[in-house]
Amino acid sequence: MDPSSGSASRHGRLLISPSLSTPTFSTRSPSPSPSPAASPAPHHHQERRNSTSSPKPLVPFPASSSSSRPRSSFGGAGPRGAAAAASASGPAFAHNTRLAAALVPAAAFLLDLGGLPVFAVLAIGLAAAYLLDALQLRQGAFFTVWAALLAADVAFFFSASLSSAAAASLPLTVLALLLCAETSFLIGVWASLQFRWIQLENPTIVAALERLLFACVPIAVPALFTWALVSAVGMANASYYFAAFCMVFYWLFSIPRPSSFNSRKQDAPMLDSDGILGPLESCVHSLYVLFVPVLFHAASHHATLFTSWASVCELLLLFFIPFLFQLYASTWGALWWITRDARTMDQIRIVNGFVALVAVVLCLEVRVVFHAFGRYIHAPPPLNYLLVTVTMLGGALGLAAHAAGKVGDAASSVAFTGLAVIVSGAGAVVIGFPMMFLPLPMISGYYVARFFTKKSLSSYFTFVALASLMVLWFVVHNYWDLNIWLAGMPLKSFTKYVVAAVIMAMAVPGLALLPTKLRFLLELGLIGHTLLLCYIENRLFNYASMYYYGFEDDIIYPNYMVFITTFLGLALVRRLYVDQRLGPKAAWILTCLYSSKLAMLFMTSRSVIWVSAVLLLAVTPPLLLYRDKSKGASKMKVWQAYFHASVIAFSAWLCRETIFEALQWWNGRPPSDGLLLGSYILLTGVACIPIIGLHFPHVQSAKRFLVLVVATGLLFVVMQPPIKLSWVYRSDFITAAHLSDDDISIYGFVASKPTWPSWLLIATVVLTLAAVTSIIPVKRARMSLLGLYAAIFMIIALEIKFELALLLREKAADRGMHGPSSRSSAFPPKARLLQQRRAHAAPTFTIKRLAAEAAWMPAIGNVSTVLCFGICLVLNITLTGGSNRAIFFLAPILLLLNQDSDIFAGFGDRQRYFPVTVSISGYLLLAALYRIWEETWPGNGGWALDIGGPGWLFAVKNFALLVLTLPNHILFNRFMWDYVRQTDAKLLLALPLNLPSIIMTDILTIKGC
Repeated sequence: MDPSSGSASRHGRLLISPSLSTPTFSTRSPSPSPSPAASPAPHHHQERRNSTSSPKPLVPFPASSSSSRPRSSFGGAGPRGAAAAASASGPAFAHNTRLAAALVPAAAFLLDLGGLPVFAVLAIGLAAAYLLDALQLRQGAFFTVWAALLAADVAFFFSASLSSAAAASLPLTVLALLLCAETSFLIGVWASLQFRWIQLENPTIVAALERLLFACVPIAVPALFTWALVSAVGMANASYYFAAFCMVFYWLFSIPRPSSFNSRKQDAPMLDSDGILGPLESCVHSLYVLFVPVLFHAASHHATLFTSWASVCELLLLFFIPFLFQLYASTWGALWWITRDARTMDQIRIVNGFVALVAVVLCLEVRVVFHAFGRYIHAPPPLNYLLVTVTMLGGALGLAAHAAGKVGDAASSVAFTGLAVIVSGAGAVVIGFPMMFLPLPMISGYYVARFFTKKSLSSYFTFVALASLMVLWFVVHNYWDLNIWLAGMPLKSFTKYVVAAVIMAMAVPGLALLPTKLRFLLELGLIGHTLLLCYIENRLFNYASMYYYGFEDDIIYPNYMVFITTFLGLALVRRLYVDQRLGPKAAWILTCLYSSKLAMLFMTSRSVIWVSAVLLLAVTPPLLLYRDKSKGASKMKVWQAYFHASVIAFSAWLCRETIFEALQWWNGRPPSDGLLLGSYILLTGVACIPIIGLHFPHVQSAKRFLVLVVATGLLFVVMQPPIKLSWVYRSDFITAAHLSDDDISIYGFVASKPTWPSWLLIATVVLTLAAVTSIIPVKRARMSLLGLYAAIFMIIALEIKFELALLLREKAADRGMHGPSSRSSAFPPKARLLQQRRAHAAPTFTIKRLAAEAAWMPAIGNVSTVLCFGICLVLNITLTGGSNRAIFFLAPILLLLNQDSDIFAGFGDRQRYFPVTVSISGYLLLAALYRIWEETWPGNGGWALDIGGPGWLFAVKNFALLVLTLPNHILFNRFMWDYVRQTDAKLLLALPLNLPSIIMTDILTIKGC
C-alpha cells in the first residue's frame, strides 16, 4: 500500500489524482465519493504510484457534523419511527455564525438607512410571523417573513435618505437600491434556512439555498460594509477598506466548507470533495477579490491615477496584496479549482508569491517608507534606496521562505542566517546606527536566525536583549531632547511607555515557547502588554494634541490603527488559546481588553476604554469561563449566577456616563432621564441573558423575571417617562450636558407632555407580562401568548390615540395663539362661548391636519386596534365558548380607531361610536346564526334535513325571528353613523318587530338582538 494513502486514511486528508490540472467549470460543488473510501480500487493506487508528480495531500475539509453522527436504531419502527428518525437526526444549518457576522451588521445598516418606516414595517411583519409560528402555522410564518421583507424593501425605496441621494446621481442610486435589494433577499434566504420543516421536506432546495448564500454573500456584503464605513470615516481610503472586507469575506465563505445538507449521494462518484461551492463560484470569488478593488480605486481616483509614483504604487498594492492573501489561503484549499495536484499548487505558490512579494515590498517602499518615514533614513541617495530594498525585501523573502517550510537542511539554514545578518546590518545603517556599534545588530540578526533554525530559547532572549538596546538608542537619539508635549504628557515620558510596550511585545514569542508550568509568565506578559497598549492608544486617540514652542497642532491617530491592533490582538489570543498556551481566564481578560478599544471610535470620553473593559469583564464570564464544564449538570452554580448578575448591575451603573454618551451620540442630543434609566435596565437585562440561556434554561422563574426586566427597560426606552432627579444619580458630566444652552438655541423650548399615560402604559404591560408568565399555567401557554399580543396591540393603539390628541391640541393652541383676536370682541359673551365651543368641537381627527405631521400614526393605530379586537374575539371563543356578554366588554376597544387616509377616510368624530354598535350587532347576529346551525345539525351530521320535521321547523322559526330584528339594528346603527333623527313612522313600525323575537324564540342570543 502507498504510504501516503495510509496517512490520508489516518488523518482524514483528501488525496486527489493529478490527472486534472486545469479548472473545469461545472455547476456542481464537490462531494466525496463513498465507494473509494469504502473499498479503494487497486488501479487508483497504481495510477498514483506511476504518477511523476507525486502529489501530497491537500488541506482536508472539516468533518461535517451531520455525517459524523451515529445512526439511530429505529429504522424498522415503521413510518412513525422513520419520521422520528428524520426529525431527530436530520441535518441542521451549521453556518449560522459566519452568516450572522456578515448579514446582521448589514441588516442593521439597512435599518439605519431606511429609518422608522422600515423598522415599523419589519417589526410588525416579524411579530406576525412569530405569532403564526407559535400557532404552528409553518407555511404562514414562512410567507409572512418574505412579505415583511418585501414590504420593508418597498418602504426602503421611498425613504428620505435615498430620495435625496437620487438627485445627486441617479445611476449610483439605482446601483445602491439593487445592492440593498440583493442584501435583503440574502437575509430572506438565510431566514428560510432556519425553518426546520423546509430542511426536512425539501433537502435539495435547502442545499441550493445554502450554495446561493455562500456564492452571493462575498460579492454583496463587502460593498455594503464599505458603504457603511465610508459614511462614518470618509471616502479617502475607501478602496483599501473595500479590499480588506473582500479578503475577510473571501476567507469566511470561499475557503472550502462542508455542506450542512449532505444529500447528494447520487452525485458522489463524479465529484471530489464535499464543499459547498463549485469551481465556477470559487473562480468568480477569486477574480472579484483581485480586480474589483482595483477597478473601484481607478474609478474613484481617475483624475489622479497616474500623476505620481505613489498613485501607481497604490494601484499595484490593491492588486498584489489580495493576490498574496489568496496564495496564503490556497494552503487551506482556497484555489482547489485551479489544480488538484499538491506539488503543482506548491510551485504556483512559490513562483507567484515571489513576484507578488517583490511588487508589494517595492510599492511599500515608495508609498510608505520614503513617503512617511523619510526623515529617519540617514543614508544618502542612491545608497538609501539600495539599503532599504535590501532590508525590506531580504527580510520579507527570509520570513516567507521560513513560513513556507523551505528552511530545513544545512545549506538553507546557512543561507537564512547569512540573510538575517545582512538584513540586520543594512537596517542599522539605514536608521543611522553608529558604525562602531554595527556588529551589535548583526549579532542580534544571527541569534534570531539561530532561534528560527535551532529553536533555541536562549538565542531568542539574547536577540530580545540586543534589540532592546537598539530600540533605546533609536528613541534617545531621535526623541529624547525634543521639548514637545504629546498625548497630554511630555514626549520623554510618553516614549518610556512606547519602549516598554515594544520590549514586552518582543519578549512574548519567547514566553509562548516556555514549558506549560511557566505558562503564567506568558499570561502576565500578554495582559501587561495589552494594558500598556490600551493606555498608549487611549492617550494618542483621546489626547490628540501636540504642544511645541507655543504652537499647538493636532496629531491624528488614525482609526484604522485601532482596528488593526484590536483584531491582530484578538487573532493572537485566539491562536494561543487554541494551541493551549493560554488559559481560559487569561484569554477572557485579553479578549475583553482588546474589544474595549473599539469603544474609542464612537465615544469621546477619555475613560470610555476602561469603563467598557469593566463592563465586558462583568458580562462575558457566563460566555467564556464556564464552557469547559460537563454538559449534563448545570455549568454555573446558583450563588455564582446571583454574584454575576449583581456584578453586571453594578458595572452597568458604573458605566452610566458611557451609556449617556452613547445615547447622546445616537440621538444627537442629551437623552432624558427616563431614556437613561431604561437603557440601564435594558443593558442589565440583556447582559444577564447568557446566564439564564446557557446555564439555567430549565429554571422557569428565572426566565420570567428576565423577561420582566427586559420588557421594563424597553418600555422606559420607548415611553421615556419623566423621572425625578432623586431617582437617577446624575454625575457632573450628565448635569453639565443637560444645562447646556445648545439644545435651546437649536431646538427651542420643548413643551412638556402629560406624564400619566406613560406610567399607565408601563404599568399595564408589566402587570400583563407578570400575569402571563406567572399566573397562567404553562399548558395554557399559547392562549397566554395571544393575550400578550392583544395587550401589546391595545397599548400601541392607546399610545397613538394619546399622541394624536396631544398633537392636534398643540396645533389648535397655536392657531388660537396666532389667529385674530379682535373679531371675537364683537360678539356678546354667550356668542363668544358658542364660537369657542364650535372651534373645539371641530372633527378631532382630520386628514388635512395629519398631512403635515404624523400621517402614518392613524393607520398604525387602526391596524393595532383591529388586531387587538380580533385576538380578543379568538380568546373569547376559545376560553368561554363564545359568550354573548363578552362582546359588550370587547366592543369598546374599537373606540381607539382613528381617521386615516385609506380605509377609515370617512370616519370622523361623529362616527366614533359607530364601530362599537355595529360590531355588537354583527357579533350577536352571527352568534345567533351559529346557534341555529349547532342546534339543527348537532355533531356536524351533514346537509340533509327532513322538510316538515322538528329540526326544520326549529330552524325556520328562529331564523325568521332573527330576520325580524334586522330593521331595528339597521335604524340604530344608521343613527349612530349620521345622528339624523328618524321619522316617527319608521320607529313605530320597527319597534313592535322585536316583540315576537323576545316572546317566541328558543335561542337566548336572539332575545339579546
